Amino acid sequence: MSDKLKISKYSFNSRLIVGTGKYKDLEETAAAVKASKAEIVTVAVRRVNILKKDEPILMDYIDPKKIMYLPNTAGCYTSEDALRVLRLARESGGWNLVKLEVLGDEKTLYPNMQETLRTAKILVKEKFEVMVYCSDDPIACKQLEDLGVVSVMPLGSLIGSGNGIPNKQNIKIIKDQSKIPVIVDAGIGCASDAAIAMEIGCDGVLINSAIAKSTNPLMMAEAMKDAVIAGRLSYLAGRMNQSLYANASTPNKNKIS
Repeated sequence: MSDKLKISKYSFNSRLIVGTGKYKDLEETAAAVKASKAEIVTVAVRRVNILKKDEPILMDYIDPKKIMYLPNTAGCYTSEDALRVLRLARESGGWNLVKLEVLGDEKTLYPNMQETLRTAKILVKEKFEVMVYCSDDPIACKQLEDLGVVSVMPLGSLIGSGNGIPNKQNIKIIKDQSKIPVIVDAGIGCASDAAIAMEIGCDGVLINSAIAKSTNPLMMAEAMKDAVIAGRLSYLAGRMNQSLYANASTPNKNKIS
């Protein structure tokens, strides 16, 4: 069955997006990406070297011709800062599909939605294809979609917290109302969290800390790959109806007494 993740004009076999930060070195980063079978990696333009040729460079380990780079604005707290970073990414590397995040404060790394909406509007006008890290607020996600972004990426829980998706209902509402891909970004802590995100209908998940900070990043990357596939298949198959009472596997009809 053909079941591809479609973002704007792009099409991907994998619904798992992985980050490239927090690993012990670039060798481990590349090995984890390979184990995950991800076809998109996020790159924090302000933190990951993709330009300075005299220093270890990510492109020497992960080929951008084989894996799509998704430049992001991690660490940006103002619209002006985020715009500068993404304009630099496009000018220097030709990247047009980008991930926008404008943070609200250092303690929670929660998105500043007012600044995020303002920045997204400018980027769309400048013909960027914008994927947006955002709150799990259905109204804000709809506003972003109306602005013309190509994907909304509501947080499951706080970045790096590993707390999973405590507010599944909001994510379901966002998915139900959206005509663009909904990708859970932030908070995934283990494989079951990734599977849950997919089972409630999300189009994909973005994972960094849960893989990079695990005891065995390569093994966790593979676990996340399998969890995303299993969760997606479970969603497509359709779960059984839930019941308050038991329902015997073997019917009582024609029972011999």
